[in-house]
Amino acid sequence: MIDKNILARYIDHTLLKQTSTLSQIRQLCDEALKYRFAAVCVPPSYVEVAKDKLETGGIKIATVVGFPFGYSHTEAKATEIELAIGNGADELDVVMNIGDLLNGNTDFLFNEINYCTQLCHERDAIIKVIVESGILTNEQIITACQICTDAGVDFVKTSTGYAEKGATIEAVQLMRKYLPKSIAIKASGGIKTYEQAKAFIDAGVSRIGTSSGVEICS
Repeated sequence: MIDKNILARYIDHTLLKQTSTLSQIRQLCDEALKYRFAAVCVPPSYVEVAKDKLETGGIKIATVVGFPFGYSHTEAKATEIELAIGNGADELDVVMNIGDLLNGNTDFLFNEINYCTQLCHERDAIIKVIVESGILTNEQIITACQICTDAGVDFVKTSTGYAEKGATIEAVQLMRKYLPKSIAIKASGGIKTYEQAKAFIDAGVSRIGTSSGVEICS
């Protein structure tokens, strides 16, 4: 068993639906303060709202970049990163360009992720690269992990939650095998229960992205 107060520190309390409202984001922040989650993950347009709510609460503010498909231009992702950090984001969940991964454009992917990583680190922000493991082969997951390793990212994240398949224990175990200890793993996509959360932590994740944080820790 994992104490639920400890479990809460693994959770990025998340609301990324296109229908997200101001009142829902404020409620998300209130819940994060109550349960002491590691972070909230909110749409870019709500970063400033979350910053105002959480400024003295010790809860990190995460947002997404290139979300949910990852195929925007590098320059667009860079601009999103700069705006998000300027508005108060501490952590950036950046979607890898999966099309380029499938096309074998590994040099382009390294250059893009390395550039985004440098932008984040120059501003003391954390970068989590989303590789969408549920729609990749094992070989493609390994390649994505190598690119992220070479770029020096902080986290590799399994999923956006918008693909047909989210996080799996098997994908996390494979990622943990091929990532150095210096790179953490965030699992997201379909994690809704305490039992699921514990299983992913046991498999080696350091963060869990979920909209069910309150239910998991209640």
